[in-house]
Amino acid sequence: MKIDPNKKVAYQEIEQSLFETQKKIYPRAISGYFANVRWLMVWFTQILFYGTAWLTWNDRQAVLFDLATRKFYIFGLVFWPQDFIYLAVVLIISALMLFLVTAVAGRVFCGYACPQSVYTEMFMWIERKIEGDRSARIKLDQLSCPSPRRIALKAAKHSAWIALALWTGFTFVGYFTPIRTLTFEVLDFSLGPWELFWILFYGLATYGNAGWMREQVCKYMCPYARFQSAMFDKDTLTVTYDSERGEKRGSRSKQADYKALGLGTCIDCHICVQVCPTGIDIRNGLQYECIGCALCIDACDQVMDKMEYPRGLIRYTTEHALSEKLDRHGIIQRMLRPRILVYTGILALIILVSILSLTLRSPLKFDVIRDRGLPRVTENGSIDNVYRLQIMNTEEQPHHYIIEISGIPGATIISDADFDMPAATTKVIPVRIRVPAGSARKGSNKIILVVRDRDNAAVSVAEKAAFLIPH
Repeated sequence: MKIDPNKKVAYQEIEQSLFETQKKIYPRAISGYFANVRWLMVWFTQILFYGTAWLTWNDRQAVLFDLATRKFYIFGLVFWPQDFIYLAVVLIISALMLFLVTAVAGRVFCGYACPQSVYTEMFMWIERKIEGDRSARIKLDQLSCPSPRRIALKAAKHSAWIALALWTGFTFVGYFTPIRTLTFEVLDFSLGPWELFWILFYGLATYGNAGWMREQVCKYMCPYARFQSAMFDKDTLTVTYDSERGEKRGSRSKQADYKALGLGTCIDCHICVQVCPTGIDIRNGLQYECIGCALCIDACDQVMDKMEYPRGLIRYTTEHALSEKLDRHGIIQRMLRPRILVYTGILALIILVSILSLTLRSPLKFDVIRDRGLPRVTENGSIDNVYRLQIMNTEEQPHHYIIEISGIPGATIISDADFDMPAATTKVIPVRIRVPAGSARKGSNKIILVVRDRDNAAVSVAEKAAFLIPH
């Protein structure tokens, strides 16, 4: 307590930190329907990630993003830099699917399929297996001095984390460098500098995010948590605590009549908080930190079973369902609102157009580049122009192509216009075109070059070019 000498007024100084002290969260293990679904998604996503890199297709890696040759192989499809539009379409479809899922069921992607949640769950499983469940981990960390047992457990845990993180980084790089080649390079200690860098970088990111930062990534780094409210409405399914049924909270014996005691069905056991991977109390209402994993639902239902109370004190429901007492049928009806129908319609249309585009995509692409040299006049007065045709065979099978010309009467190709094209290659073909004297006006004349497949008339591409005749 201090006194201001000018005003003779007593005041008290209070120090307040601008930053909240970060408290370590010790999630408790829980079993139940949503926990099982979560682990099912962990298995599905990781088998997909770790396993796909080892699949083969046409004597090559099934999924390979070969940056050196600028070819992206995805099973039977080969994409080139010119196919960048398909990457844009994939990103648009992913964004629309995220908007649709969020509008319907909140942050279920975060809780079940987000890489941060998936790897955090894997790292926590390792932690539980080595250090024990919640209470054991708390006691271990509260030891005043490090014991040999604590050092051994911590060393074992971090060794397992680092091994998983490095395997993850290795697999990630295996989608850009053939993973079998990468394996031999690792075993021979002959990794290239960039391969080594990205394995260590991605491994360190996995180790840091899933092992150390965990919920802080979701709470402070992920932008999705900040703008999710813009996609929510009163008919969005979210993990919700039924305060009308649960309040007033309080402990009681199983045999006690909680209604006579003026209590709700919430016994204030805090198990819903203990299982939460982000450490929030769902009973305080919907919060941006909630990732929709629903582990609190499993925990609360188990407590309700023990107390012989009805399940559903914490459940997936909507704001309208709570206020209007809607049943499951009513919730589903309210879900089919214009917003959802618009998202679904746009998404279905884009997917349909994309599939048709991929199905009808021509395996032949080519560009025409006129040679910079001046037109050549032959002895009989004919005019020659030289062009370079950059031809691309996007399929994994060879083709035999023929070059044809139209646009100027009498124009002929005097170079080789019949050639073989190997599978998934690009070739530059020089083409010399000759026009008889007097067949076209002086200056620039439009011609059309056509490249077609000799064995399949449906594969044909035409490009315009300019034929110059000197004045």
